[in-house]
Amino acid sequence: MHKSNQQSYDHYIKALMDISQAITSDLFLEDLLKLIVMVTAKVTGVDICSLWLIDDNCHPPLIRLRATQSLEPAYIKDRALRLDEGVVGYVASTQRPYVIENVLQNERFKEKEMARKLGLVSMVGVPMQGREDRIIGVLNCFTGAPHRFSATDINMLTAVAGQAAIAIHNTDLIIKTRIIERELQTRKQIERAKEILMDRRKMSGEEAYRWIQKRSMDSRKSMQDVAEAIILSDEW
Repeated sequence: MHKSNQQSYDHYIKALMDISQAITSDLFLEDLLKLIVMVTAKVTGVDICSLWLIDDNCHPPLIRLRATQSLEPAYIKDRALRLDEGVVGYVASTQRPYVIENVLQNERFKEKEMARKLGLVSMVGVPMQGREDRIIGVLNCFTGAPHRFSATDINMLTAVAGQAAIAIHNTDLIIKTRIIERELQTRKQIERAKEILMDRRKMSGEEAYRWIQKRSMDSRKSMQDVAEAIILSDEW
């Protein structure tokens, strides 16, 4: 953020390009989240960038710290807030950027011990808006010296956060698709192995399934591994 307008714009475009490329790459979600905070911190010149994602599997939902480029791993572990709690909860629930000139003097900011330890002063939190205007998380940027985030800064970060939200959404879809594909492949192999056992051993479908299940438990191999062995043995 401490650059000329043209430099800031060039770095902002670079950030969007880096994150856009990540959308089409083969990154896993955790790697993608780390890339987003690293790219954002590097191109904006802030000292720390942190990324929080909303966990809708909890009731009520929580917002969890998932990545940061400059904190100890122990700090990230199990860090979560309610959506009515802290700055990230406020940004997620209001769906608007929130700027703090001095985090130690702000009531909403909960991580004052961390801020003192790392010497953090100013921050901006921007909502990560995904498809259909849905907020999936919050991107926070901190500086170690007093800094007044301009409207241009906030607009740029909002655009980066939006691109990051799309990348996260797409990566999540890819992961889920692969899991479904693996499950379907496993089911097909188990069904084929059942047919072989039913033919060879004159078993019912249920007996064949139980046989595969027991063999899996006895051998400490997955049912898919057992099914593959049965199919291979039938092909020889």
